[in-house]
Amino acid sequence: MSQQDSHIQLGAIQGVFGIKGWLKIFSFCRPKEQILDYSTWELRISSNADIYNLQEGKLHGNGVVAKLQCIDDRTQAETLIHAEIWVAKNNLPSLAKDEFYWFQLEGLSVINVHGDLLGHVKKMMETGANDVLVVQDKADQQETLIPYVREQVVKHVDLEEKIITVDWQKDY
Repeated sequence: MSQQDSHIQLGAIQGVFGIKGWLKIFSFCRPKEQILDYSTWELRISSNADIYNLQEGKLHGNGVVAKLQCIDDRTQAETLIHAEIWVAKNNLPSLAKDEFYWFQLEGLSVINVHGDLLGHVKKMMETGANDVLVVQDKADQQETLIPYVREQVVKHVDLEEKIITVDWQKDY
């Protein structure tokens, strides 16, 4: 497993907060403060990656702020602006049998209950009502949006076979 495969990006540093080395965090987690559950962050800027330990963090207004060990002033913190925050996938909490992380679904083949290949999951989207599979047909590059509604639309996810079976027609 490559380093890219063994880690997942959970956010980015978008600025500094105060003069004591605190950072403003953009979190991909839901809820956003869940990024603070991970004590070790790999910060990536360009081709450089360094490991930092989270000292403390909290919700602040609409965002998240964090203090990393060994980052003790604003000048040091400014060097980390725009760094991507990555964590080891094996540090992610285990999910229930029928729950999946988005990164696990991306790239899987999508077939309907009649056996028609609809394409591959290009990415996932959040819409508020439910998550959505963005499925791309490799032949014509057409994208199809399929609601990720278990049982009604998404019938089965097989990570080993890399297939999602859906109750969805090609011409919806």
